[in-house]
Amino acid sequence: MSNKTAQVERLRQRFELYDTDGDGRVRRGDLEAEARRIVEAFGEPDGSPKAQALLHAYPHMWDYMMEQAGRDPGDSLSADEFVAIADAQMLSQGAAGFSTMLRPSIRAMVDLCDIDGDGQVDPAEFRKWLAAIGNDRVDADEVFGQVDTDGNGQLSVEELVAAVGRYHAGELDAPLLGV
Repeated sequence: MSNKTAQVERLRQRFELYDTDGDGRVRRGDLEAEARRIVEAFGEPDGSPKAQALLHAYPHMWDYMMEQAGRDPGDSLSADEFVAIADAQMLSQGAAGFSTMLRPSIRAMVDLCDIDGDGQVDPAEFRKWLAAIGNDRVDADEVFGQVDTDGNGQLSVEELVAAVGRYHAGELDAPLLGV
């Protein structure tokens, strides 16, 4: 499979994940629902600062993406529209696009699973991350090793943003934001 084919396929998977009501359209409310599902999976109370960070990050990502595409945040997107906009906002802009679009969400996810409060994700916290997003299809230790590019036994926000970018570019086979 070519990288472009993998990229489009993975954006379509992301669309399906975000289409929480299954109506073939993604709206801001769908991202809010996905964020709420993740918060619940982590067992975090909705009102906690950690939960609130994620509950705000997902819809903010939507608002930013729609603004950059010249669309109203209240609009909905079909799968083809979502793929085109996400491609333009993230894939076509490389690491900078992923950082701009996803860093707040990934930072909030790190904070949700960061049990020891060091701002990074250790192997046990990473297993918690994968369980919360419903990804039990991958070997957590193997993926951790692929994402831990500096080999320090911890995953930083930067490493995780880069890994999500590599996944969407077709270079890493472990979805870190759910499938």
